[in-house]
Amino acid sequence: MTTSKRSILRHRLAKRLLQLRASRGWSQDDLAEAADLHRTYVSLIEREHCNVSLDTLESLAKGLGVEVADLFRS
Repeated sequence: MTTSKRSILRHRLAKRLLQLRASRGWSQDDLAEAADLHRTYVSLIEREHCNVSLDTLESLAKGLGVEVADLFRS
């Protein structure tokens, strides 16, 4: 996978997380608690500063009550 492709996926995930979180009126703390993650990690994901594991994607999706694929929908 090329660097540009990774950047596109990170950007899509970050944008979608922010959208889903905002639609619920949640703070990063709220999402972190629901997904059993640390708030600073949620912040890093939303700012596109880290790669996430499949386990993390699953935790985020579960916390938001969506499917993993929904984390990448526009």
